Parts: sequence; structure tokens; C-alpha cells
Amino acid sequence: MAERIKHNSNAGYRPNYYFWRSYSQKEVDLVEEYGGVMNAYEFKWGNNKQSRLPKEFASLYPDNTFTEVNRDNYRARLLS
Repeated sequence: MAERIKHNSNAGYRPNYYFWRSYSQKEVDLVEEYGGVMNAYEFKWGNNKQSRLPKEFASLYPDNTFTEVNRDNYRARLLS
């Protein structure tokens, strides 16, 4: 997460950063908001099953993007 924030700062991209959690304890690790667009990121380092965007978040913010960052794709995902 820190590397994503550092990359954005170095590129001159300054979104607002948030953590999101529902009342039922479903969460999104990092939300970047810029110009009314929400980009959701879920960070997984272990060999867990693939993560999904919580339905509550998707219904509240239907025009969002969702990216899972894991040990196999972190370089490409964090620097895009």
C-alpha cells in the first residue's frame, strides 16, 4: 500500500486515500478517489483464494474499478 502511495506521489498524481469497511465487517484495503472516480485495491500476500469486491461497496459506488494486488502481480499492479 505504501509503495502505491509513493508511486502516485512521485508521478504527481494526488488522489484522496481511504479505507472502507461495512457494518458487516467487509472491507476494502485501499480506495483512491480522484475526480469522483473510486479505485478499490485489495492486497493479498498469502496463498488465499481470490478476493472479491464487497457487494455493498459495488452497489454504493457502481462506477469503480477493483484491483487485487498479490505476490504474482504486485509490480505491474502497483506501478500502473
